[in-house]
Amino acid sequence: MLEASMNLLSHCWKPFGVDTVGGGGGEGSEHGGGKDGLLWFRDAGRCATGELSMAVVQANQVLEDQSQIECGSLGTFVGVYDGHGGPETARFVCDHLFRHFQAIAAETNGVVTAETIKRAFRATEEGFNDLVAKLWSAKPQIATVGTCCLVGVIYQHTLFVANLGDSRAVLGRKNCDTGSIDAVQLSNEHNANFEAVRKELREMHPDDQQIVVLKHGIWRVKGIIQVSRAIGDVYMKNAQYNREPIAAKFRLTEPYQMPIMTANPSIISHRLQPNDLFLIFASDGLWEHLSNETAVEIVHSHPHAGSARRLVKAALHEAARKREMRYSDLQKIDKKVRRHFHDDITVIVLFINHDLINRGVVQERPLSIRSALEH
Repeated sequence: MLEASMNLLSHCWKPFGVDTVGGGGGEGSEHGGGKDGLLWFRDAGRCATGELSMAVVQANQVLEDQSQIECGSLGTFVGVYDGHGGPETARFVCDHLFRHFQAIAAETNGVVTAETIKRAFRATEEGFNDLVAKLWSAKPQIATVGTCCLVGVIYQHTLFVANLGDSRAVLGRKNCDTGSIDAVQLSNEHNANFEAVRKELREMHPDDQQIVVLKHGIWRVKGIIQVSRAIGDVYMKNAQYNREPIAAKFRLTEPYQMPIMTANPSIISHRLQPNDLFLIFASDGLWEHLSNETAVEIVHSHPHAGSARRLVKAALHEAARKREMRYSDLQKIDKKVRRHFHDDITVIVLFINHDLINRGVVQERPLSIRSALEH
């Protein structure tokens, strides 16, 4: 039973940049991926909604970020999963969320709505809860692992962005009045360092004076975790897992009745406009070092190919600068130790081709790209 359950976690452990298109290469596979130390990249590719670029750099001992691009009859699906406490939940989501999305959309003859995405999140959360229940006696620490989830779906002329946690989606849009490029954040973040998030938590838990705690200058939910919404972190949602044998640093001393964290995504829908140029989807590791405006300017002022890798390198240069060291010296630092300088970073850039979208071009051969497991 344990082996079968753990196999569920391994399905998306595919080499970065390898397309899975009916078992063979797919459209865009001529722009293969590459690696540079702990950095993986897919500089360029094409799908029915435009061009794409993808990159990820590892900092943790085991890569906790996972990501995917899926293009087919349901449009273009982008997922960025920023794991915490371990890689298991992000890997599980990478393997299951899009499958649920496909199955639920099929129930409505392939029509995609915000409810389609919300139901896919719910089914994925329930599936991971079931896995925790199966593994509790053999691997109890899986109850303490979670992941932020950022999903973008371009379906016909509509962009949907769903988010749990503090990954971020930013739109690069041409300002028709000035000709400049504006950076428009499309995702709501759920990090306790935002006053609005702390207010929401206090309103949901009026009798809990310790629902958010300031520790070392950082606000954390119950003094443990920064994000208030995620898939996983089951010990924060079901009190039966808030006990030994999970590590003492996770166990809450006071019992609770209602879940402390949730997996309810914030979802926005946006009708694509002709001046919408590109989208940046990235884990918090990027935004820790680059502002929305800086990231958009970097993408806009360079060729499309290599955009994601360029953003990752810009963040690494900034991480090195903050520690008063050279980028070349940062590159020599191995994973695990590297985490003291920056987090795992995942970036996906989509360039919007309005002509293809207006013509209703359908991806005839589905394209699937998954991120690397680790170095």
